[in-house]
Amino acid sequence: MTVENALTRFSNRVQDYIRYRPGYPQAVMDCLRDEFGLRPQLVVADIGSGTGISAGLLLDNGHRVIAVEPNADMRAAAESQCGSNGLFQSVAAPAEATTLPDASVDWIVAAQAFHWFDVEKCRVEFRRILKHGGFVALLWNDRRNDTPFLEGYVALLKEYAIDYEAIDHRHAESDGRIERLFAPREPVRRVFANHQDFDFDGLRGRVLSSSYMPTAEHPRFNEMIQALRDLYGRHQTGDRVRFAYDTKLFVGPAGD
Repeated sequence: MTVENALTRFSNRVQDYIRYRPGYPQAVMDCLRDEFGLRPQLVVADIGSGTGISAGLLLDNGHRVIAVEPNADMRAAAESQCGSNGLFQSVAAPAEATTLPDASVDWIVAAQAFHWFDVEKCRVEFRRILKHGGFVALLWNDRRNDTPFLEGYVALLKEYAIDYEAIDHRHAESDGRIERLFAPREPVRRVFANHQDFDFDGLRGRVLSSSYMPTAEHPRFNEMIQALRDLYGRHQTGDRVRFAYDTKLFVGPAGD
């Protein structure tokens, strides 16, 4: 996994990403507002903003959002989705060099993106662009993998994915990156329930939205789709299967 690799690897998956990736429950915004004081008048830098999923949630809650995204195709999708809102600003830049002015934002949010960042560099950058007393919120959806369907889904990923183990965002919780970002303090951790229900077409799109899965040009693509169809057939109920998630939130200042 490299920062440079993250700049292009989602470019051919943007439409599937928009349609099939999970959003975040409103309870996350309620928590950030009620427990941490994230009020609508505060300016939020959405770092690694992708196609605008998190930016849309922030805009709906009245924030001015500066969406910082290095991937041109994902950034264009966010601009299409959110650009009509006057509170939205799009910036072409990586997390480690946002180009934002010093002390220009009240909060930083990184949703489903932190595992791509160079932690030491973005820690310095976050401290530079945050106003005094500003906060960082890391946010992502963790698939639970605790049902027969999801256990089978993980087996399918391990069979067909190109580099699933290498880029799994769960590494960010086990390799000390979160602790290094917030050190010497410990971030506050919160978990919220989330889910998606898919028919087969939705499940297929969800699979293809993942950058580690083969595309149509791959020699095992058709085999993978058939395996997915078989998995769906074994576990669907009412022509649906469920992805259950723990939406994880980590909040604190970006170090001292």
